[in-house]
Amino acid sequence: MLFSSTLVAALASSASATIYYAGVAESGGEFGVYSSTATPGTGLPGRFGVDYAFLNVSTLPVWIKQNHINTFRVAFLLERMCPLAYGLGSKFNETYFSEFNTAITAITNAGAYAILDPHNYMRYNDPSQQPATGSVIGNSSDPKAATTKQFQQFWKELAGRYKKNEKVIFGIMNEPHDMPTSLVLTNDQAAINGIRSAGAKQLILAPGNGYTGGHYWLQQEQGDDP
Repeated sequence: MLFSSTLVAALASSASATIYYAGVAESGGEFGVYSSTATPGTGLPGRFGVDYAFLNVSTLPVWIKQNHINTFRVAFLLERMCPLAYGLGSKFNETYFSEFNTAITAITNAGAYAILDPHNYMRYNDPSQQPATGSVIGNSSDPKAATTKQFQQFWKELAGRYKKNEKVIFGIMNEPHDMPTSLVLTNDQAAINGIRSAGAKQLILAPGNGYTGGHYWLQQEQGDDP
């Protein structure tokens, strides 16, 4: 079957869409904790600029002006933001938060969006061999696990610090996996409740199960419920 140029142009026009967010993932804040022997606590709290780092702000003009990027996902580690001595919740390591906030502020002051990304796979307390190690948040059968309530308290505190910055986007969690999908949804809703109760009205990105892979969402893979 032959298509006329007019028909092809019409189809192309109808398939077009506006791209609101074009971005890059800025890893670094979660680095420096790997242990070949899975030793808990390795690299914690870590040394800024040695074990971990956030965005190199001098690169922002290149990304934004030359590459036309307007969104940066900035990864951080829950065990650094909320040290194990405190537990997951509303009490932060203010030094780590300040380092993180410097990157977020630089991004949003440059007119771009910043996605806050806890890079923990819906786990907390042992990132020594991510994504495999650590207790699943909200797992009531694991006495070492942080609770869903603690996760909500964490997000309420973090969102409260950014509720006036309209360029901030809340990414609830990076790639949950190997856990009941019902618990992913419960934790997602708790985070949403915490964010909104803090008065933050910005966009929220809620993850699914199976490493947030759409190809897994209707299947039972790797211990993930469909």
